Amino acid sequence: MRAAIFGCEGLTLTDDERMFFREVEPWGFIVFARNIESPDQLRALTNEMRECVGRENAPILIDQEGGRVARMRPPHWRKYPAGEAFAKLAATDLDKAKDAARTTMQLIAEELVSVGVTVDCLPILDVREEGTHDVIGDRAYGNDPDTVAALGAAVAEGLMAGGVLPIIKHIPGHGRARVDSHLELPVADVDFETLRTVDFAPFKALSHLPMAMTAHLLYPAIDPDHPATTSAKIISEVIRGEIGFDGLLMTDDLSMEALGGSMEDRARESLQAGCDMILHCNGNLEEMTSVAYEAPKLREQALERAKAAEDYLKERPREKLDSAAAIGRLAGLGITVETA
Repeated sequence: MRAAIFGCEGLTLTDDERMFFREVEPWGFIVFARNIESPDQLRALTNEMRECVGRENAPILIDQEGGRVARMRPPHWRKYPAGEAFAKLAATDLDKAKDAARTTMQLIAEELVSVGVTVDCLPILDVREEGTHDVIGDRAYGNDPDTVAALGAAVAEGLMAGGVLPIIKHIPGHGRARVDSHLELPVADVDFETLRTVDFAPFKALSHLPMAMTAHLLYPAIDPDHPATTSAKIISEVIRGEIGFDGLLMTDDLSMEALGGSMEDRARESLQAGCDMILHCNGNLEEMTSVAYEAPKLREQALERAKAAEDYLKERPREKLDSAAAIGRLAGLGITVETA
């Protein structure tokens, strides 16, 4: 298995993609709206991805958050609210908000598992600050670290109850981004103590979870020259040290323009800084080939972390869910789920 997660271009794999995935053997895959048309089609695609690498349990990721970040949409799948809905409910009743978040994510997990998707890139643990760019915006679970941690824990629990692995993101915190990291590099220009007590706190609270995704964000108080994804200092001293996360650490999408240099540079610098896994999302085969050239086969600690993530839910049976009753209970809490 290679230390990489790749996307693909369309609704089915091309001959070139099949050949590439068989040769490279990425650890996992990720799907986007461009890859999704119907349940039968998506199920066939995830099966085909796994067949290419010869592993029936190869992880397949998605960003299925609710709100505007949802790759599976009506009419085939339900429409869920953004994270902000749980934050608003938490302002009056945190317990009800946690119940709503957990139930919503169990419903999402049910839909994911049915089409072969086993990892959701949630929970978002970024603490939203005043002036935060909409790249985070209503995706966040609020502006209070304790509330974000509590709702993030409920989100993770709901996903796992439904048989889906969570990924905490964007470690060590993306909530101060004033620009869109898909287009340019954001800067969190505050002192270390503020970062420690606000931004890092939810990640520390959920550091036991199996996977995390880095932030393409610059923290001048810690490393003025490298964003977290390519900063050995941030990964060793903050993510592994202060926060205490010892699970599988993957990059955010390497094709985002917050990172400079070639794809080879981005992949090499991320791995040298201490990331275990490269994530490349746009399905461009030429770029994926460049990334694969730099991504090694998984070994030693990175391999142990990857296997631990795959096995994380092995002893945990999926909880049964009455979907109609769950949607009704959410409505009673003020959370609207639009059925397919």
